[in-house]
Amino acid sequence: MNWTALIVFILFFVLVTVLGFYAANWRRGDLRQLDEWGLGGRRFGTLITWFLLGGDLYTAYTFIAVPALMYGKGAIGFYAVPYTIIIYPFIFVVMPRLWSVAKKYGYITASDFVKDRFGSRTLALLVAFSGILATMPYIALQLVGMQTVLASMGLTGTGIIGDLPLIIAFAILAVYTYTSGLRAPAVIAVVKDLMIYITVIVAIVYIPIKLGGFGHIFSAAAAELPKHKPPGALVIGPSGFWAYSTLAFGSAMALFLYPHSLTGVLSSSSRNVIKRNSALLPAYSLALGIISLLGYMAIAAGVHPKTPNDAVPGLFLKMFPDWFTGFAFAAIAIGALVPAAIMSIAASNLFTRNVYKEYINPNCTAHQESSVAKLVSLLVKVGALFFIIFLPKEYAINLQLLGGIWILQTLPAVFIGLYTNWLHRHALIVGWLVGMITGTYMAVSQNFNSIYPLHLGGSVIPAYAAIYAVIINLALAVVLTPVFRAIGVKHGSDATAPHDYHFSSETIQG
Repeated sequence: MNWTALIVFILFFVLVTVLGFYAANWRRGDLRQLDEWGLGGRRFGTLITWFLLGGDLYTAYTFIAVPALMYGKGAIGFYAVPYTIIIYPFIFVVMPRLWSVAKKYGYITASDFVKDRFGSRTLALLVAFSGILATMPYIALQLVGMQTVLASMGLTGTGIIGDLPLIIAFAILAVYTYTSGLRAPAVIAVVKDLMIYITVIVAIVYIPIKLGGFGHIFSAAAAELPKHKPPGALVIGPSGFWAYSTLAFGSAMALFLYPHSLTGVLSSSSRNVIKRNSALLPAYSLALGIISLLGYMAIAAGVHPKTPNDAVPGLFLKMFPDWFTGFAFAAIAIGALVPAAIMSIAASNLFTRNVYKEYINPNCTAHQESSVAKLVSLLVKVGALFFIIFLPKEYAINLQLLGGIWILQTLPAVFIGLYTNWLHRHALIVGWLVGMITGTYMAVSQNFNSIYPLHLGGSVIPAYAAIYAVIINLALAVVLTPVFRAIGVKHGSDATAPHDYHFSSETIQG
């Protein structure tokens, strides 16, 4: 047991717990209203939105999963850097449209929008199902990140004893999420991001000095990666081009389809807040590029973890004094808690609005809506345990990539729907169904590795299964739309108007 690291870790964890409960009184609103509990009253300005989206998007995925892939397989892990660069110009253009129409009609989820845009409750339900399903493995990834740092400090054991620290941490998370809603992760994200930036700055300066510089780090990685099973590489060869590029592009297109990303966007106070954050958030991409190199540093430091997911904790334990290791582990753990809270809130918003209110209790009051959402936010965290128990966890990043396969199948209805409702609702449903089945089959056939080797003629093209699936999805939607129109299948009515996508209410300062 590393007592010094553990004590520092606990002190910072207590700090964020206090902040989580305090958040219920920050910018006080009626938390019995779903709009207040699940979107913070849509009052977050540029600074809070920056921290919230940063805490939302840069998670245990960043500190555990990406460096683990770099440690085990090499340069393929760098796909995470260009994908976060690709997405922000796209968000600058697309997300203000969604914010405007959501603000005009009080939409809380993407499914709310899809229902009105295409006049289809069924399509909206499928979008909600995709969002909830895709969120589960992403929350599971946060659980893996928490487990990794707790075990690295010596909190290990068998059965319930070994899992008790993680259970306690997520029980605390569940309680302050229940009481404070989106305000809790918004407040905690400020502390989390400051801790992560301190950790990154120290790591990128201190560790290379101790290891003899970046030249030695890259030389050690180049020598060691080919010895791994399967072999890794410091530089991607031609056979990896398709995998790398489709992982980057597919992940970029999926990122802001996730319910937690959309929740962060819809909680903003204006269209301009979203645009400003699209320009500011690439600062996190710079940090991600640096964090990725921790995988190579672990190789150069001679770290030999049980699994690649333990590479960064092992590196910190070896290179840092115990007190700073505790601080860095707290940054990683809090970096897992913040997105897990937002993800559970976003998934509960989907269930409450698009399942409970739509199919179970259409006449529910606003207070009933909020109560159900709070309860579901607890259940979603439990559901994520399924993915921890039954899926391979050697590379935690595969949990996020699996979610990406599922959520990307909502792209035709959500992103394309922001510009046109030409696609027929039934064609979109068929495309979604085939895309979900195809993408899931591809992942399962590769033991939940998201790279699928497509045999085309005499060639093999290994690429991200999400891209293959969404191409099939979109092709079916385009081809079947004129077919459904020709046979007289009724098209749903559009409840929105063109000017709704440029709607801008008075900005509430945040």
